[in-house]
Amino acid sequence: MTPLGLRLRDGIARTGPIPVAEFMAAANGDPEHGYYARRDPLGGAGDFITAPEISQVFGELIGAWCAVAWRGMGAPGRVLLVELGPGRGTLMADMLRATRRVAGFREALDIRLVETSPALARLQKEALGGVAAAWHGGLSEVPDGPLLVVANEFFDALPVEQYVARRDGWHRRAVAADTDGFRFVDGPRVGDPPACGPAVDGEIRETSPRSIAIAREIAGRLAAGRGAALIVDYGYAAPATGETLQAVARHRYTDPLAAPGEADLSAHVDFSALARAARAAGARCHGPVTQGEFLQRLGIGVRMDRLIAAAAPAQRETIRAARRRLTGEPAMGRLFKALALTDPGAPVPAGFEGAGE
Repeated sequence: MTPLGLRLRDGIARTGPIPVAEFMAAANGDPEHGYYARRDPLGGAGDFITAPEISQVFGELIGAWCAVAWRGMGAPGRVLLVELGPGRGTLMADMLRATRRVAGFREALDIRLVETSPALARLQKEALGGVAAAWHGGLSEVPDGPLLVVANEFFDALPVEQYVARRDGWHRRAVAADTDGFRFVDGPRVGDPPACGPAVDGEIRETSPRSIAIAREIAGRLAAGRGAALIVDYGYAAPATGETLQAVARHRYTDPLAAPGEADLSAHVDFSALARAARAAGARCHGPVTQGEFLQRLGIGVRMDRLIAAAAPAQRETIRAARRRLTGEPAMGRLFKALALTDPGAPVPAGFEGAGE
């Protein structure tokens, strides 16, 4: 059993089973033994690959999106560019490179990265190569001002509560410990979880109070000032049932309870819940749209064609494969969604024309 697993098992032995969200929060975020505390999880040598690692074009297009949003704000002389969960810093570096010729934009940027992993923060500093930036443990630490927020594959790693339907009602799902590992059990009976209707015995539904709180925090800041936020992640556009909690290690799915702290735990994002929370806090919501549709509207085809034309023959298929992976329906193009939040007076963001609110 992992060091974190031993500690969790001892705690469960003293106080009883813990909610799924508590187990997930510890597995990903424990400051000593959590998954993100000690490692670089990204890339071929890591456990998974995100869109910025697949192609530089992803970050370039997100950078262009931010520059257009900045102009829609009236091109303020100072704007906070905040990335939540910046990974290796690849996305931010690509965004900055792609916008270096946008008149006034780079000079206006006050770059803030929200990161809790010391290991990843070190990589981000290296990726930015001396660009002035500040790091924070949470959005609440970022000062006030016009705001641009980017969150790519951030919300999926936030803890989810699970509820299981039984004949006597809904129960909060929990994690119990045995001498050789962990298992799911039914916890106490609770009232109906959010967005629940009739259910069959054994049906599981998930919510993420932490995700909703962060969406509300972003929206509140946008509503009180000026700005826009872009959320890109995998998940569903409308409330859905079923268990989506999963673990990935070395590019393979594994048992989420098997080795806490040694695998990335994540769950599909409920974009409808984020949008409801954001609207309630006063922001406008645009989308969600699929990642494939979003990137096509931003011009990924034109940009990729230019790269292919300039590339050596051996590189051309690599570029085409990256485009298929980012936009294709069997890959990330359909499962991943994009949602934009803006202040009430902002224009419709790029990539969301006709997407609805």
